[in-house]
Amino acid sequence: MSGSPALRIEFGSDSSTVIMRARADFADMLRNLAPRFRTATLLGPGLLEVGLDDLMANILELQHWPADVVWSTDLQRLVEGNLADANAVTGKLDDGEEPQLLIGDDEIEWLFEQGWTSPLTDCQRRDVRKLLSMNHGANFSVPGAGKTRVTLATFHALKLRGRVDRLLVVAPKSAFEAWRTENAESYAGSPLHMHVFEGVADSAADLMVATYERLPGNRAVLARWLSQRRAMLVLDEAHRMKLGDLGAYGSACIALSPLAERRMILTGTPAPNGARDLENLMGFVWPGHGRQVVARALAGGDLRSASEALRPLYTRTTKADLDLPPVSMGIRRLLMPPLHDEIYRALVGEMSARAANSPGDFEAMGRIVMYLLMAATSPALLSVGASRYDPLVYRVPPLEAPANASLTEVLADLPSYEFSPKYREALGIVAENASKGRKTIVWTNFVRSLNTLKAMLREFNPALVHGGVADADRVLELDRFRNDESCWALLSNPATLGEGISLHHACHDAVYIDRDFAAGRYMQSLDRIHRLGLAPDVRTNITVLVTAETIDEVVEHRLAMKLRFMGAVLDDHDVQELADLAEEPAVAGGLDMADLQSIMGHLDAKPSR
Repeated sequence: MSGSPALRIEFGSDSSTVIMRARADFADMLRNLAPRFRTATLLGPGLLEVGLDDLMANILELQHWPADVVWSTDLQRLVEGNLADANAVTGKLDDGEEPQLLIGDDEIEWLFEQGWTSPLTDCQRRDVRKLLSMNHGANFSVPGAGKTRVTLATFHALKLRGRVDRLLVVAPKSAFEAWRTENAESYAGSPLHMHVFEGVADSAADLMVATYERLPGNRAVLARWLSQRRAMLVLDEAHRMKLGDLGAYGSACIALSPLAERRMILTGTPAPNGARDLENLMGFVWPGHGRQVVARALAGGDLRSASEALRPLYTRTTKADLDLPPVSMGIRRLLMPPLHDEIYRALVGEMSARAANSPGDFEAMGRIVMYLLMAATSPALLSVGASRYDPLVYRVPPLEAPANASLTEVLADLPSYEFSPKYREALGIVAENASKGRKTIVWTNFVRSLNTLKAMLREFNPALVHGGVADADRVLELDRFRNDESCWALLSNPATLGEGISLHHACHDAVYIDRDFAAGRYMQSLDRIHRLGLAPDVRTNITVLVTAETIDEVVEHRLAMKLRFMGAVLDDHDVQELADLAEEPAVAGGLDMADLQSIMGHLDAKPSR
């Protein structure tokens, strides 16, 4: 018995948990220790399971253990690295100063002479230096600031120093293009051997990219790849795992994190729904310590002070740092026509009754929100046709609704009687931009709305990309929008193209038919056309369409609150400014029926008889 340690601590079968094994004569002491950890589970005499984050946050509970403690090698390395980062920033966190940057710009020059071929801006150099000054890091730079390039540059420096050998990037599929492009440009002539993970890992790859959707079912495969050689694990668009261990993506990321020599998160929207999101992200990078630091910084409720306190833990390039030309943003508030208004109010009553019967049922509430968001654009989107994705077919000019028709009958053929004010406005904006030689991206969350717009805007040869479009077709559609001079519009939804795609060289105008409550996704989508690389004289226009006295105004209010919180935590004036969009007059209302009929030309709209 004397030859075995009093307490041995090692990873569980899932590396997001830790197993404590006490010698028989210390079993009672281990049982008494269990209540000190919120996730503790006694698996048997002298056997205790604890969540990794819980252990790291409460590791001082072990300092009074009266006998020898032996850590497994991999867990000890994680604990020591985490504590080293904690010690490096703790003093600075208290006085709000930045941690010392351990390498100078002259050393950056030397590192990048060794096969690196992409130029770095001053902000990107600063970010690389800061990320290299710590074992792990977070880059919260705004979308379009070049986080992909900064990450590859950081990896390049660490690889030259012999700290890491390979890189695993978890990212949405839309971001793969950026990693391919930056890899080719940053290592011209000799790029990293890049592999797209689809269930089989390439043991020879220097850079492997995988989607978040691939993680839950492939933990074991990815864990082996990370363990074979010293690896750097990067979460791109890391807000995808903001639920932490409560979500499938977050659980998988947390399970893989201890296996990486270096960890880094990239997101321009680290707290889209508040402090808990930020805690989960920081908890991935620095288990235990990261979550504690965020909670402590935000405890006082003074967000500006919290921003200063957290600054040593992350790097951020703001829109002001990028010195981009200004963006013009505005809301156009539209009134519902009579039938639309009557049907919407009837739906609100019906949905209110459903909500009353579904307290706490997030799935049911989600459906209710979705229905009302669609109805704010047009209740006809809810009607059932041959397919729920069939485009709405509008009559120009419209028919008179039968006087004795029920609301259900009117809803079934609403496009014959009234034109959606949002579609009318979007049509006017696209037409006006096209007449000036400007392309427009039109955002809406619903596939049926996208298909309706595709038919309605046929005159402008629109490209269409949503989640149901095959990868090869997606590439073709984006290429057509960027390069085809007859393609004046791109129709998409933020869930598909809101991240990872650059459109700023082709397009400078965006219209939002609708928005949901996802503040991070909204912010990400805004920056598809307003990002690093814009010429100084380019004017970017963002227009948000809001139907008055509908759920649109609830979304508007909630997004503003979330953006103010995020901007305050990051001390970023540009983000806070997004919360207060200027009101703009609607312009498409000036179109008469002849103008509308001319623009819709060869559409399937059926004239009245």
